[in-house]
Amino acid sequence: MALKIQPLADRVLVEPQEAETKTASGIYIPDSAKEKPQQGKVVAVGKGKEDHKMTVKVGDTVLYGKYSGSELKFDGKDYLIMREDDILAII
Repeated sequence: MALKIQPLADRVLVEPQEAETKTASGIYIPDSAKEKPQQGKVVAVGKGKEDHKMTVKVGDTVLYGKYSGSELKFDGKDYLIMREDDILAII
């Protein structure tokens, strides 16, 4: 099923990845101590602006700032909508 959200201008819709529940050494992290995820998958991309061509594309995995974007809940899933400038790197 196609997503019915189309970001405008230089905005990007990102589906955040789940926060880690276990450390590399095997210790489980309680929900109260989990950090907000800073990595996600691009689900939809706006068309850009006249003077700004979009760099990211649908399907890219990206890193973004801890407090970047606006949270959005759609069809029971959590998303972030942010400007492309808030994305730090494509993985």
